[in-house]
Amino acid sequence: MWVYRMETILHWQQQLNSIQITRPAFKGLTLTDLPLCLQLNIMQRLSDGRDLVSLGQVAPDLHVLSEDRLLWKKLCQYHFSERQIRKRLILSDKGQLDWKKMYFKLVRCYPRKEQYGDTLQLCRHCHILSWKGTDHPCTANNPESCSVSLSPQDFINLFKF
Repeated sequence: MWVYRMETILHWQQQLNSIQITRPAFKGLTLTDLPLCLQLNIMQRLSDGRDLVSLGQVAPDLHVLSEDRLLWKKLCQYHFSERQIRKRLILSDKGQLDWKKMYFKLVRCYPRKEQYGDTLQLCRHCHILSWKGTDHPCTANNPESCSVSLSPQDFINLFKF
């Protein structure tokens, strides 16, 4: 019985060794194929520091870009007020502001700015919901001043009694 099982295992190993995986001829463009300035521009569109850190672990070039001080400074300034930033200043060994460490410190202390791709609007005059940028048949003199943006939580709260 033992010999039979060993022969079966050896047969499986031979089959596995004979399998060849071929890569497709055209692999297309990847993020790292783009010029560095475009890679950095794409990284500036990410709104979560954890995403930047994860992206920096993909390739050495991306790691260098993910450590960019200006990138982290913009991220801090996007999510937090100047007052919040001033309260949590962190200097690096070189005496410069360490924006990356500050970002993660600020995240622990303050909520980040919420960001949504499309925003629902509620007209306070006629109580109609619409997507931002679309018109609704409002009878108010100035319909733009009647519209307020709704976060997803605000939308859910509309249905609570």
